[in-house]
Amino acid sequence: MTHAQLGRRELMAGGAVAASALVVASCARGKEADPVGQATSGEKGASVSGAPLADAIVPFDGEHQAGVQTPSQAHVNLVGFNLKDGAGQRGARNLMRLWTEDARALCTAETPRGSLEPEMTQTPANLTVTCGWGESFFAKIGAQKPEWLGDVRSYTRDKLRPEWGQTDVVLQICCDDQLTASHVLRHMVRSGASYADVAWVQQGFLNANGSLEDGETPRNVFGQKDGTVNPKTDADFGEQVWIEDGPFKGGTAMVVRRINMNMETWEEVDRHAREISIGRTLDNGAPLSGTEENDPVDLEARDKYGLKAIDPTSHVARAHPPADHPEQVILRRPYNFDLAPSPERPGELSNSGQIFICFQKNPREQFEPIQARLDELDQLNTWITHVGSAMYYVVPGTQGGTSWGENLLKG
Repeated sequence: MTHAQLGRRELMAGGAVAASALVVASCARGKEADPVGQATSGEKGASVSGAPLADAIVPFDGEHQAGVQTPSQAHVNLVGFNLKDGAGQRGARNLMRLWTEDARALCTAETPRGSLEPEMTQTPANLTVTCGWGESFFAKIGAQKPEWLGDVRSYTRDKLRPEWGQTDVVLQICCDDQLTASHVLRHMVRSGASYADVAWVQQGFLNANGSLEDGETPRNVFGQKDGTVNPKTDADFGEQVWIEDGPFKGGTAMVVRRINMNMETWEEVDRHAREISIGRTLDNGAPLSGTEENDPVDLEARDKYGLKAIDPTSHVARAHPPADHPEQVILRRPYNFDLAPSPERPGELSNSGQIFICFQKNPREQFEPIQARLDELDQLNTWITHVGSAMYYVVPGTQGGTSWGENLLKG
């Protein structure tokens, strides 16, 4: 199922879902979409309907939640929550009903019931709100979890901080308008306050919507193109991302890793050395075995001196799936962060990095083997440190007014 964009007026004319009657106390770029929902053409800052970017809507309901196959928007507010003591299954069910109805309204440019800020909902700008459940959430509601769901395995180079750790629930709020993303964050925190407390907020950004050529891969703060080897077709997503059978059908696994990137030492390295450490050129992202970004990675290719064109210890070489494990691929959907230097680390000139978000059917078979190879040997380890880690089951999409995870919260 894809999540093509619609103009707000077109969606409303087609019968947008009304705001919820429940009252509980308290992402596609704006371009024309192809059959798999990937941005392909269209005028800068416009949606498939021709509406301005501010009016562009990603449909909320569908087989899968929006915000996964949706092309990445410019801003993310990633929020981890823990259920309040004693919330139990009833409280969790109420929270999901409330949040689903509010998110549906916000994503379709409607004002959630009880909100006093209707003016803040009029710029959807490809807003998506995506919900995931951690292992502890399933334990608290007394429901069976996916067999793979749990803590991300530990790695020798990790320097994890408890403030960026696992939570019961996560909301991924993505939007091409930062003010809308901010409003939605505040609204969801406020509306769920009777049932859940905020554990952490991670805020990130990408290239501004419309500033990239059609289909161009965004860059991270090191200047690298990040996310070249991603699933692109519905068939790819079916093979690599969406769970297709069993009680968790329609969902996916989400892994979040917070990565500090040492800008000071990276900027001491010359351009050629940077490209060798990555295994790709900085200008167009081509593998060092090719000339264009999407050229296949050839780990046996040789340069004019007879040496391997891609260093075996480069990031690309270590992340590349081995021939006997082609399933070791993931959907990368990362965001950058760039904060003020921390007073706890005197002399620090930058506090930058990446909120690495990825999706797959089974992280034990996909993400974790990749990360194990990178942890063992990767030239980029000189400049990066993983400080946060969490894993979630992203529940299926909603249909006909249903709520997130309704089939798992019966009773």
